[in-house]
Amino acid sequence: MKGIMLQGTASHVGKSIITTAICRMLARQGFQISPFKAQNMTSHHVTLDTGQELAISQYEQAQAAKRKAEPWMNPVLLKPLENMQTEVFFDGESQGIITGARFKDMYYQKALKKIKQGLIQAENNSDFIIIEGAGSPVEMNLKERDLSNMAIAELADVPVLLVADIERGGVFASIVGTLALLTEKERSRVKGIIINKFTGHSSLFVEGVEWLENNTGIPVVGVLPFIEHQLNEEDSFDGRDQPFQPNLTSKEADFEKLADHVEANIDREKLLEIMRGTD
Repeated sequence: MKGIMLQGTASHVGKSIITTAICRMLARQGFQISPFKAQNMTSHHVTLDTGQELAISQYEQAQAAKRKAEPWMNPVLLKPLENMQTEVFFDGESQGIITGARFKDMYYQKALKKIKQGLIQAENNSDFIIIEGAGSPVEMNLKERDLSNMAIAELADVPVLLVADIERGGVFASIVGTLALLTEKERSRVKGIIINKFTGHSSLFVEGVEWLENNTGIPVVGVLPFIEHQLNEEDSFDGRDQPFQPNLTSKEADFEKLADHVEANIDREKLLEIMRGTD
């Protein structure tokens, strides 16, 4: 497929927001974009006009891509409940509630089939597919049942951008450590690094970029300064007693602001080369 997958060195490094920004940046250049997240565990979701459920991040990414949100953009939604229970949704339709770690036994193969079908829909409906990963691709105890990161990059046969949050500290260790834990085949998919939430002028990180490129052999395609936005957070269960009420008012100003922000701080031509497989 033509496209890219954004994976992170950890949760909350900014994958969803950067994916959203790239969707808008490319959409306003005239490309038809399919946002996609294979499996999303979140209590933050939207009920579509059809009654189907979709994670808030893919709903907003579709808006950013200037297209209608579709259930195949998030084929597997896991809605965390209390007492270690999870409600499972395929293509926005509830499949029931499971307890603990029974997902693999009960739903894994069905989920994989739905994800493959979703990827076909994405490819048939776009020039590029922009895939968002979940958490980290090197949660070693979970890799056997991965439906979120490198297994999806393999299914879609797309290159990967690795996103790291410099605000947290330890950005060099998080990047190098993540790459070290990938298999050689997985690591070969990583075609670029994005440093997110940088404070100060990017010129202050020139030596850091050089170190990363020299020690990983992978180009840093962007150093993105920290930016405020009003988009919904979707990547966690916050223990609310009341159902999450997403803010569905127009986010056009945020989409444009984020697209401008990413375009100004990323090597856009390098990104397109990677997405086209011509890097």
